[in-house]
Amino acid sequence: MSDAALLARVEALEGERAIRQLVARYFRICDDLGPDTPFAELGELFTPNAIWEGKGRYAKAFGRYDGREAIVEMIRSYCLPKPHFAMTAHFLTAENISLHGAEGTGEWMMLQTSDYNDGRADLRSAHLTIQCQNDGGIWRISHFRTLNLFSRRVERWSDVAEIPVPQPSQTDPPA
Repeated sequence: MSDAALLARVEALEGERAIRQLVARYFRICDDLGPDTPFAELGELFTPNAIWEGKGRYAKAFGRYDGREAIVEMIRSYCLPKPHFAMTAHFLTAENISLHGAEGTGEWMMLQTSDYNDGRADLRSAHLTIQCQNDGGIWRISHFRTLNLFSRRVERWSDVAEIPVPQPSQTDPPA
């Protein structure tokens, strides 16, 4: 393998890793929305002309936001003046990232668990397609699309009940 081919493979792997870290950071911020949310950092995860849009059922629920500032303001609405979520957690799987020079596209299946401050809770799944651009060595989201696959109401995710764990039997020797 030539040095150029090896370098291209390393750059592709580094690009994939950077996109994976970018998307993970976005969701870590979204899982902890509140008065201390780092909105400036959140904005820097997107290109200035980025698009964030819901598809399918999410088109009506979320709509479309054009530009970094509009995206940040949409997300800010989930925590100010009061938080929308009591708890939310996003889980990503079935990752597929492809790179084409300074552009990359990632696809994920997402599962989201949420408790809302009004007492409701739900479980959602979506297909994410996230396009990214390498902007001077920094990967940023240029087009974020989320397509709802299902949504189900559930009881609250966490309560004060004891967590059941096996108890040692009377005949088991102490550890």
